[in-house]
Amino acid sequence: MTIKEILNSTEHRPWELPPQPWKYYQEWNDGIFLHWQVDYNELKKLVPDDLEIDLFDGKPWVSLVAFTMEKIRPKNLPAFPPISDFHEINIRTYVKLNNKTGVYFLSIEGGKKLSCIMAKGISELPYRFSNIKRTKNTYESYNSKLNDKLYLKFSIGDLIPNKTGIDSWLIERYVLFQDTEKSINKFEIHHFEWAINEVKFDIIEINYSRFKNLINNYPDKVHYSKGVKVLAWGVNKNNKNDCSTRL
Repeated sequence: MTIKEILNSTEHRPWELPPQPWKYYQEWNDGIFLHWQVDYNELKKLVPDDLEIDLFDGKPWVSLVAFTMEKIRPKNLPAFPPISDFHEINIRTYVKLNNKTGVYFLSIEGGKKLSCIMAKGISELPYRFSNIKRTKNTYESYNSKLNDKLYLKFSIGDLIPNKTGIDSWLIERYVLFQDTEKSINKFEIHHFEWAINEVKFDIIEINYSRFKNLINNYPDKVHYSKGVKVLAWGVNKNNKNDCSTRL
């Protein structure tokens, strides 16, 4: 699969590719997706006013995505595995800004300290270090500062040939939003459409005290994906005063 092939595959996108050249390549591999339908008022406490919470059939959702980041690099440089390859966990919800629907990160953990420092410095995304380990059928994480814990034991099932509406709504997202003191940062991305598998969990243990009112029971939806190769554009900063007038 070449970069050209990725760029030429756009039928599944909700809008056209950005006109500017892409800046970063990365792979999101062996992804485990846990999704919860949540209470709007509880979620609203964690989402900046400049972003509108996106709804499916009138309900908001939050997802925990545990995967392995690999080969992340600038466009014209090679990847450096000691930094570019690491396990990652993000907890995200679904939002809108200026008629674009994307994801907003409530939490991002990376399994290498230096990778987290560099990713946070470049992107301003809220990366923090956690001890993360995974095997073929387990994924576990612990953050000593926040006492966040995750343990998953699972088995991967068959490929799902046809996504439902909620499947696509949850995973086919092509812009990331994040807030800073003065702006809402927007990161456009592109990749082939996600291929997803069924997944069965023998154990799901999750303890994130900050999100206990959102992810405190068995997920309403689960997915597994072998992964996607991702092209990312540079940050686009939207002044918060401008954002509030465009919702």
